[in-house]
Amino acid sequence: MSQLPDTNPNPAFKQPARMSRWIPLLGFFVLIALGIFAGVSTALTLRQNAMATTVARQVEEQYQLGLDAMNNGQYEVALQHFQFVIQNEPNYPGVQDAYTKLMIWISVSPTPSPTITPTITSTPDLRGVETIFNQAKQYIAASDWNNAISTLDNLRKAHPTYHTAEVDGMYYISLRNRGYGKIAAGDCRMINLEGGIYDLTLAERFGPLDSDAASMRTFARYYLTGAAFWQVDWVQAQYYFGQTMLGYPNMTDASCQTATDRWREATIEYAKQLILKEDYCGAQTQFDAAFTVYSSENDQYYPTATDVYFKCNPVTPTLTPTLTPLVTDTPIPTTATP
Repeated sequence: MSQLPDTNPNPAFKQPARMSRWIPLLGFFVLIALGIFAGVSTALTLRQNAMATTVARQVEEQYQLGLDAMNNGQYEVALQHFQFVIQNEPNYPGVQDAYTKLMIWISVSPTPSPTITPTITSTPDLRGVETIFNQAKQYIAASDWNNAISTLDNLRKAHPTYHTAEVDGMYYISLRNRGYGKIAAGDCRMINLEGGIYDLTLAERFGPLDSDAASMRTFARYYLTGAAFWQVDWVQAQYYFGQTMLGYPNMTDASCQTATDRWREATIEYAKQLILKEDYCGAQTQFDAAFTVYSSENDQYYPTATDVYFKCNPVTPTLTPTLTPLVTDTPIPTTATP
């Protein structure tokens, strides 16, 4: 029996019915895939949270062990505990200051005498190295940072591994104090901001800076940045000296001009620029701000500031009313004199 021909004029008409059979199955697989993905994501999140909790617990434990070891004079043990904390959570409360204190204690603590064990091989003669080491300690005790650092350099050249932790601590305290002193020298003519920043950066290689030293370095950088914009961009100079004023208003360089006075001068120069642009109200604002800092040099700018004030706040002339004479036909009676 022969097959009857398909009388459907549009064979493609049956395709939607065939495709509709696959839609529920495709949706089923999509739901399975989404479920698997959600499950894996949840598992990863839980695992990450668990790891973070474990690390946090270990960091807290290591910090407490470090404090106990440091208080018991076990400086090498404390150093290992604090280094673990810093590597995993550098901003853990208290660890930076504790580490700094530990490095200072290591640098000034007496070196225990090593126990001499008889050996067949000859013991290296370290008497010369010990002399250099003790000399460096004497310089540190006398706050002679330049000689202390040069002596430590000689020690490292002669014996690179001699009392490594203690020498690192001595480097730290010497570089830290020398750098701080260069920025905050009593005689402003001896201030060396660049050198101080460099020393503090070198000290940071041996341990994290304490908050005072780190703050001093930050604001010294602000001062130098403001000085770089001096007479080049008064707006930027004003900004960076304004930042310096927030922390150290009396910070200066070898010019002996404080950050506060430099900010005042930069503000006045910025006001002059605004006058040239005929922005008198803006100039008035800058003059008002600059005059909050007392200086005898402000006197020369008071006339200009006054002129700017009146240009920003012009006086509106008051109109005087014109009196019109009263005209009347009634004669004004006069009083006769008797």
